[in-house]
Formats: sequence, structure tokens, C-alpha cells
Amino acid sequence: MGEKRAKSAAAPPAQGVPFEQALGELEDVVKQMESADLPLEQALALFERGVELSESCRKQLSEAETRVEILMKKGETVEASPLDTAEE
Repeated sequence: MGEKRAKSAAAPPAQGVPFEQALGELEDVVKQMESADLPLEQALALFERGVELSESCRKQLSEAETRVEILMKKGETVEASPLDTAEE
């Protein structure tokens, strides 16, 4: 049981993992849970890691969505102002 806890403790915190890496690891966790007859402790450790990774991905997507919305709003204000072609 200590070995499984050490293994999950060795994994980096999900918050610091780049989105693509977190998503890939989450896919691996799902595959492991679907394909293996796991002992309860290992299944719980994988589930916990999956929840961490899922929350990290959700948070990063939410932050990206907010950034896109801000950029789109900035773009709307730029598009709304007339282009001054008289100076050319």
C-alpha cells in the first residue's frame, strides 16, 4: 500500500502540468482503469489522479476561454473604429 501512495506522490501536481500533458495522462489513467483488474487502492489512486488532472484541464480551458473572450472584445472595439485612410 505504501508503494502505491509513493507512486502517486511522485506524480507532479496537476496544476503545474501543461494542458496537453495533463490530457494525455488523463487518457492513460482512463485506459488503465478500463482495461485492468486493479486492486482497490490502485484504482482509488488512479481515480484521484484522474480527478486532479480533469480539474486542471477544466481550469486551463476556462482560463483560455476567458483570454479568448477578452481578445475578441478588444478586437470588436478595434473593428468598430473607422480606418483612417486619408493619411496615406
